Amino acid sequence: MTAPTPSTRTLDLYDKLREDLLSGRLKPGQKLQMRFLMEAYQAGQTPLREALNRLTSEGLVQSREQRGFVVSPVSKSQLQELTMTRCWLEALALRKSMEAATPEWEEALVVAHHRLARTPRSLNTEQFEDNPDWERLHRIFHRTLISQCGSASLIGFCDHLADQLYRYRRVSIRRVFSTRKIGDEHQAILAAVLDRAVDRAVQLLEKHYRDTADVLLDDPAF
Repeated sequence: MTAPTPSTRTLDLYDKLREDLLSGRLKPGQKLQMRFLMEAYQAGQTPLREALNRLTSEGLVQSREQRGFVVSPVSKSQLQELTMTRCWLEALALRKSMEAATPEWEEALVVAHHRLARTPRSLNTEQFEDNPDWERLHRIFHRTLISQCGSASLIGFCDHLADQLYRYRRVSIRRVFSTRKIGDEHQAILAAVLDRAVDRAVQLLEKHYRDTADVLLDDPAF
């Protein structure tokens, strides 16, 4: 039997809740009381529960028996596991993409990097203020890197891990915004890909992800 298609209202709530979970507006470990959600999102219980169940399947929300829903907590052990798994999967995806490289793929990658490099990371030069355009273009660049791998399933797994790690990355970037040269890292990855230096490209991509994680893993207060 085919599963019922989610209603438009459920999908709208899912998108709003997901954005608030990833952005940190809904804090890790926060109880998601139904009355609070109904008031905050101007929604009824049924579409809210449907949206929360979908977010639970993605790991962003946890369902506690007899206790409702809570925002999935963050931890160093989870950060280590997610980062390790992302490095494994994207290393494979990047290798396969480079093996199957085409002029069109390389051109798309150059364009994606160009657009990202021209967009400021922060809306405020004095203190970090997240730029939604940069985030969107950053995701496009990284997805384009692995888009030639030939496996939609592998790309889907990588997308899922990127979502899971997004909450950590937002905390990390705030702490090193003024010192870490993210643009130089992206440029180096691109150059290695265009030079067909597979091992070098993979090493740089993995280091790019591990450096983000290490900011939090090395912080005793996290």
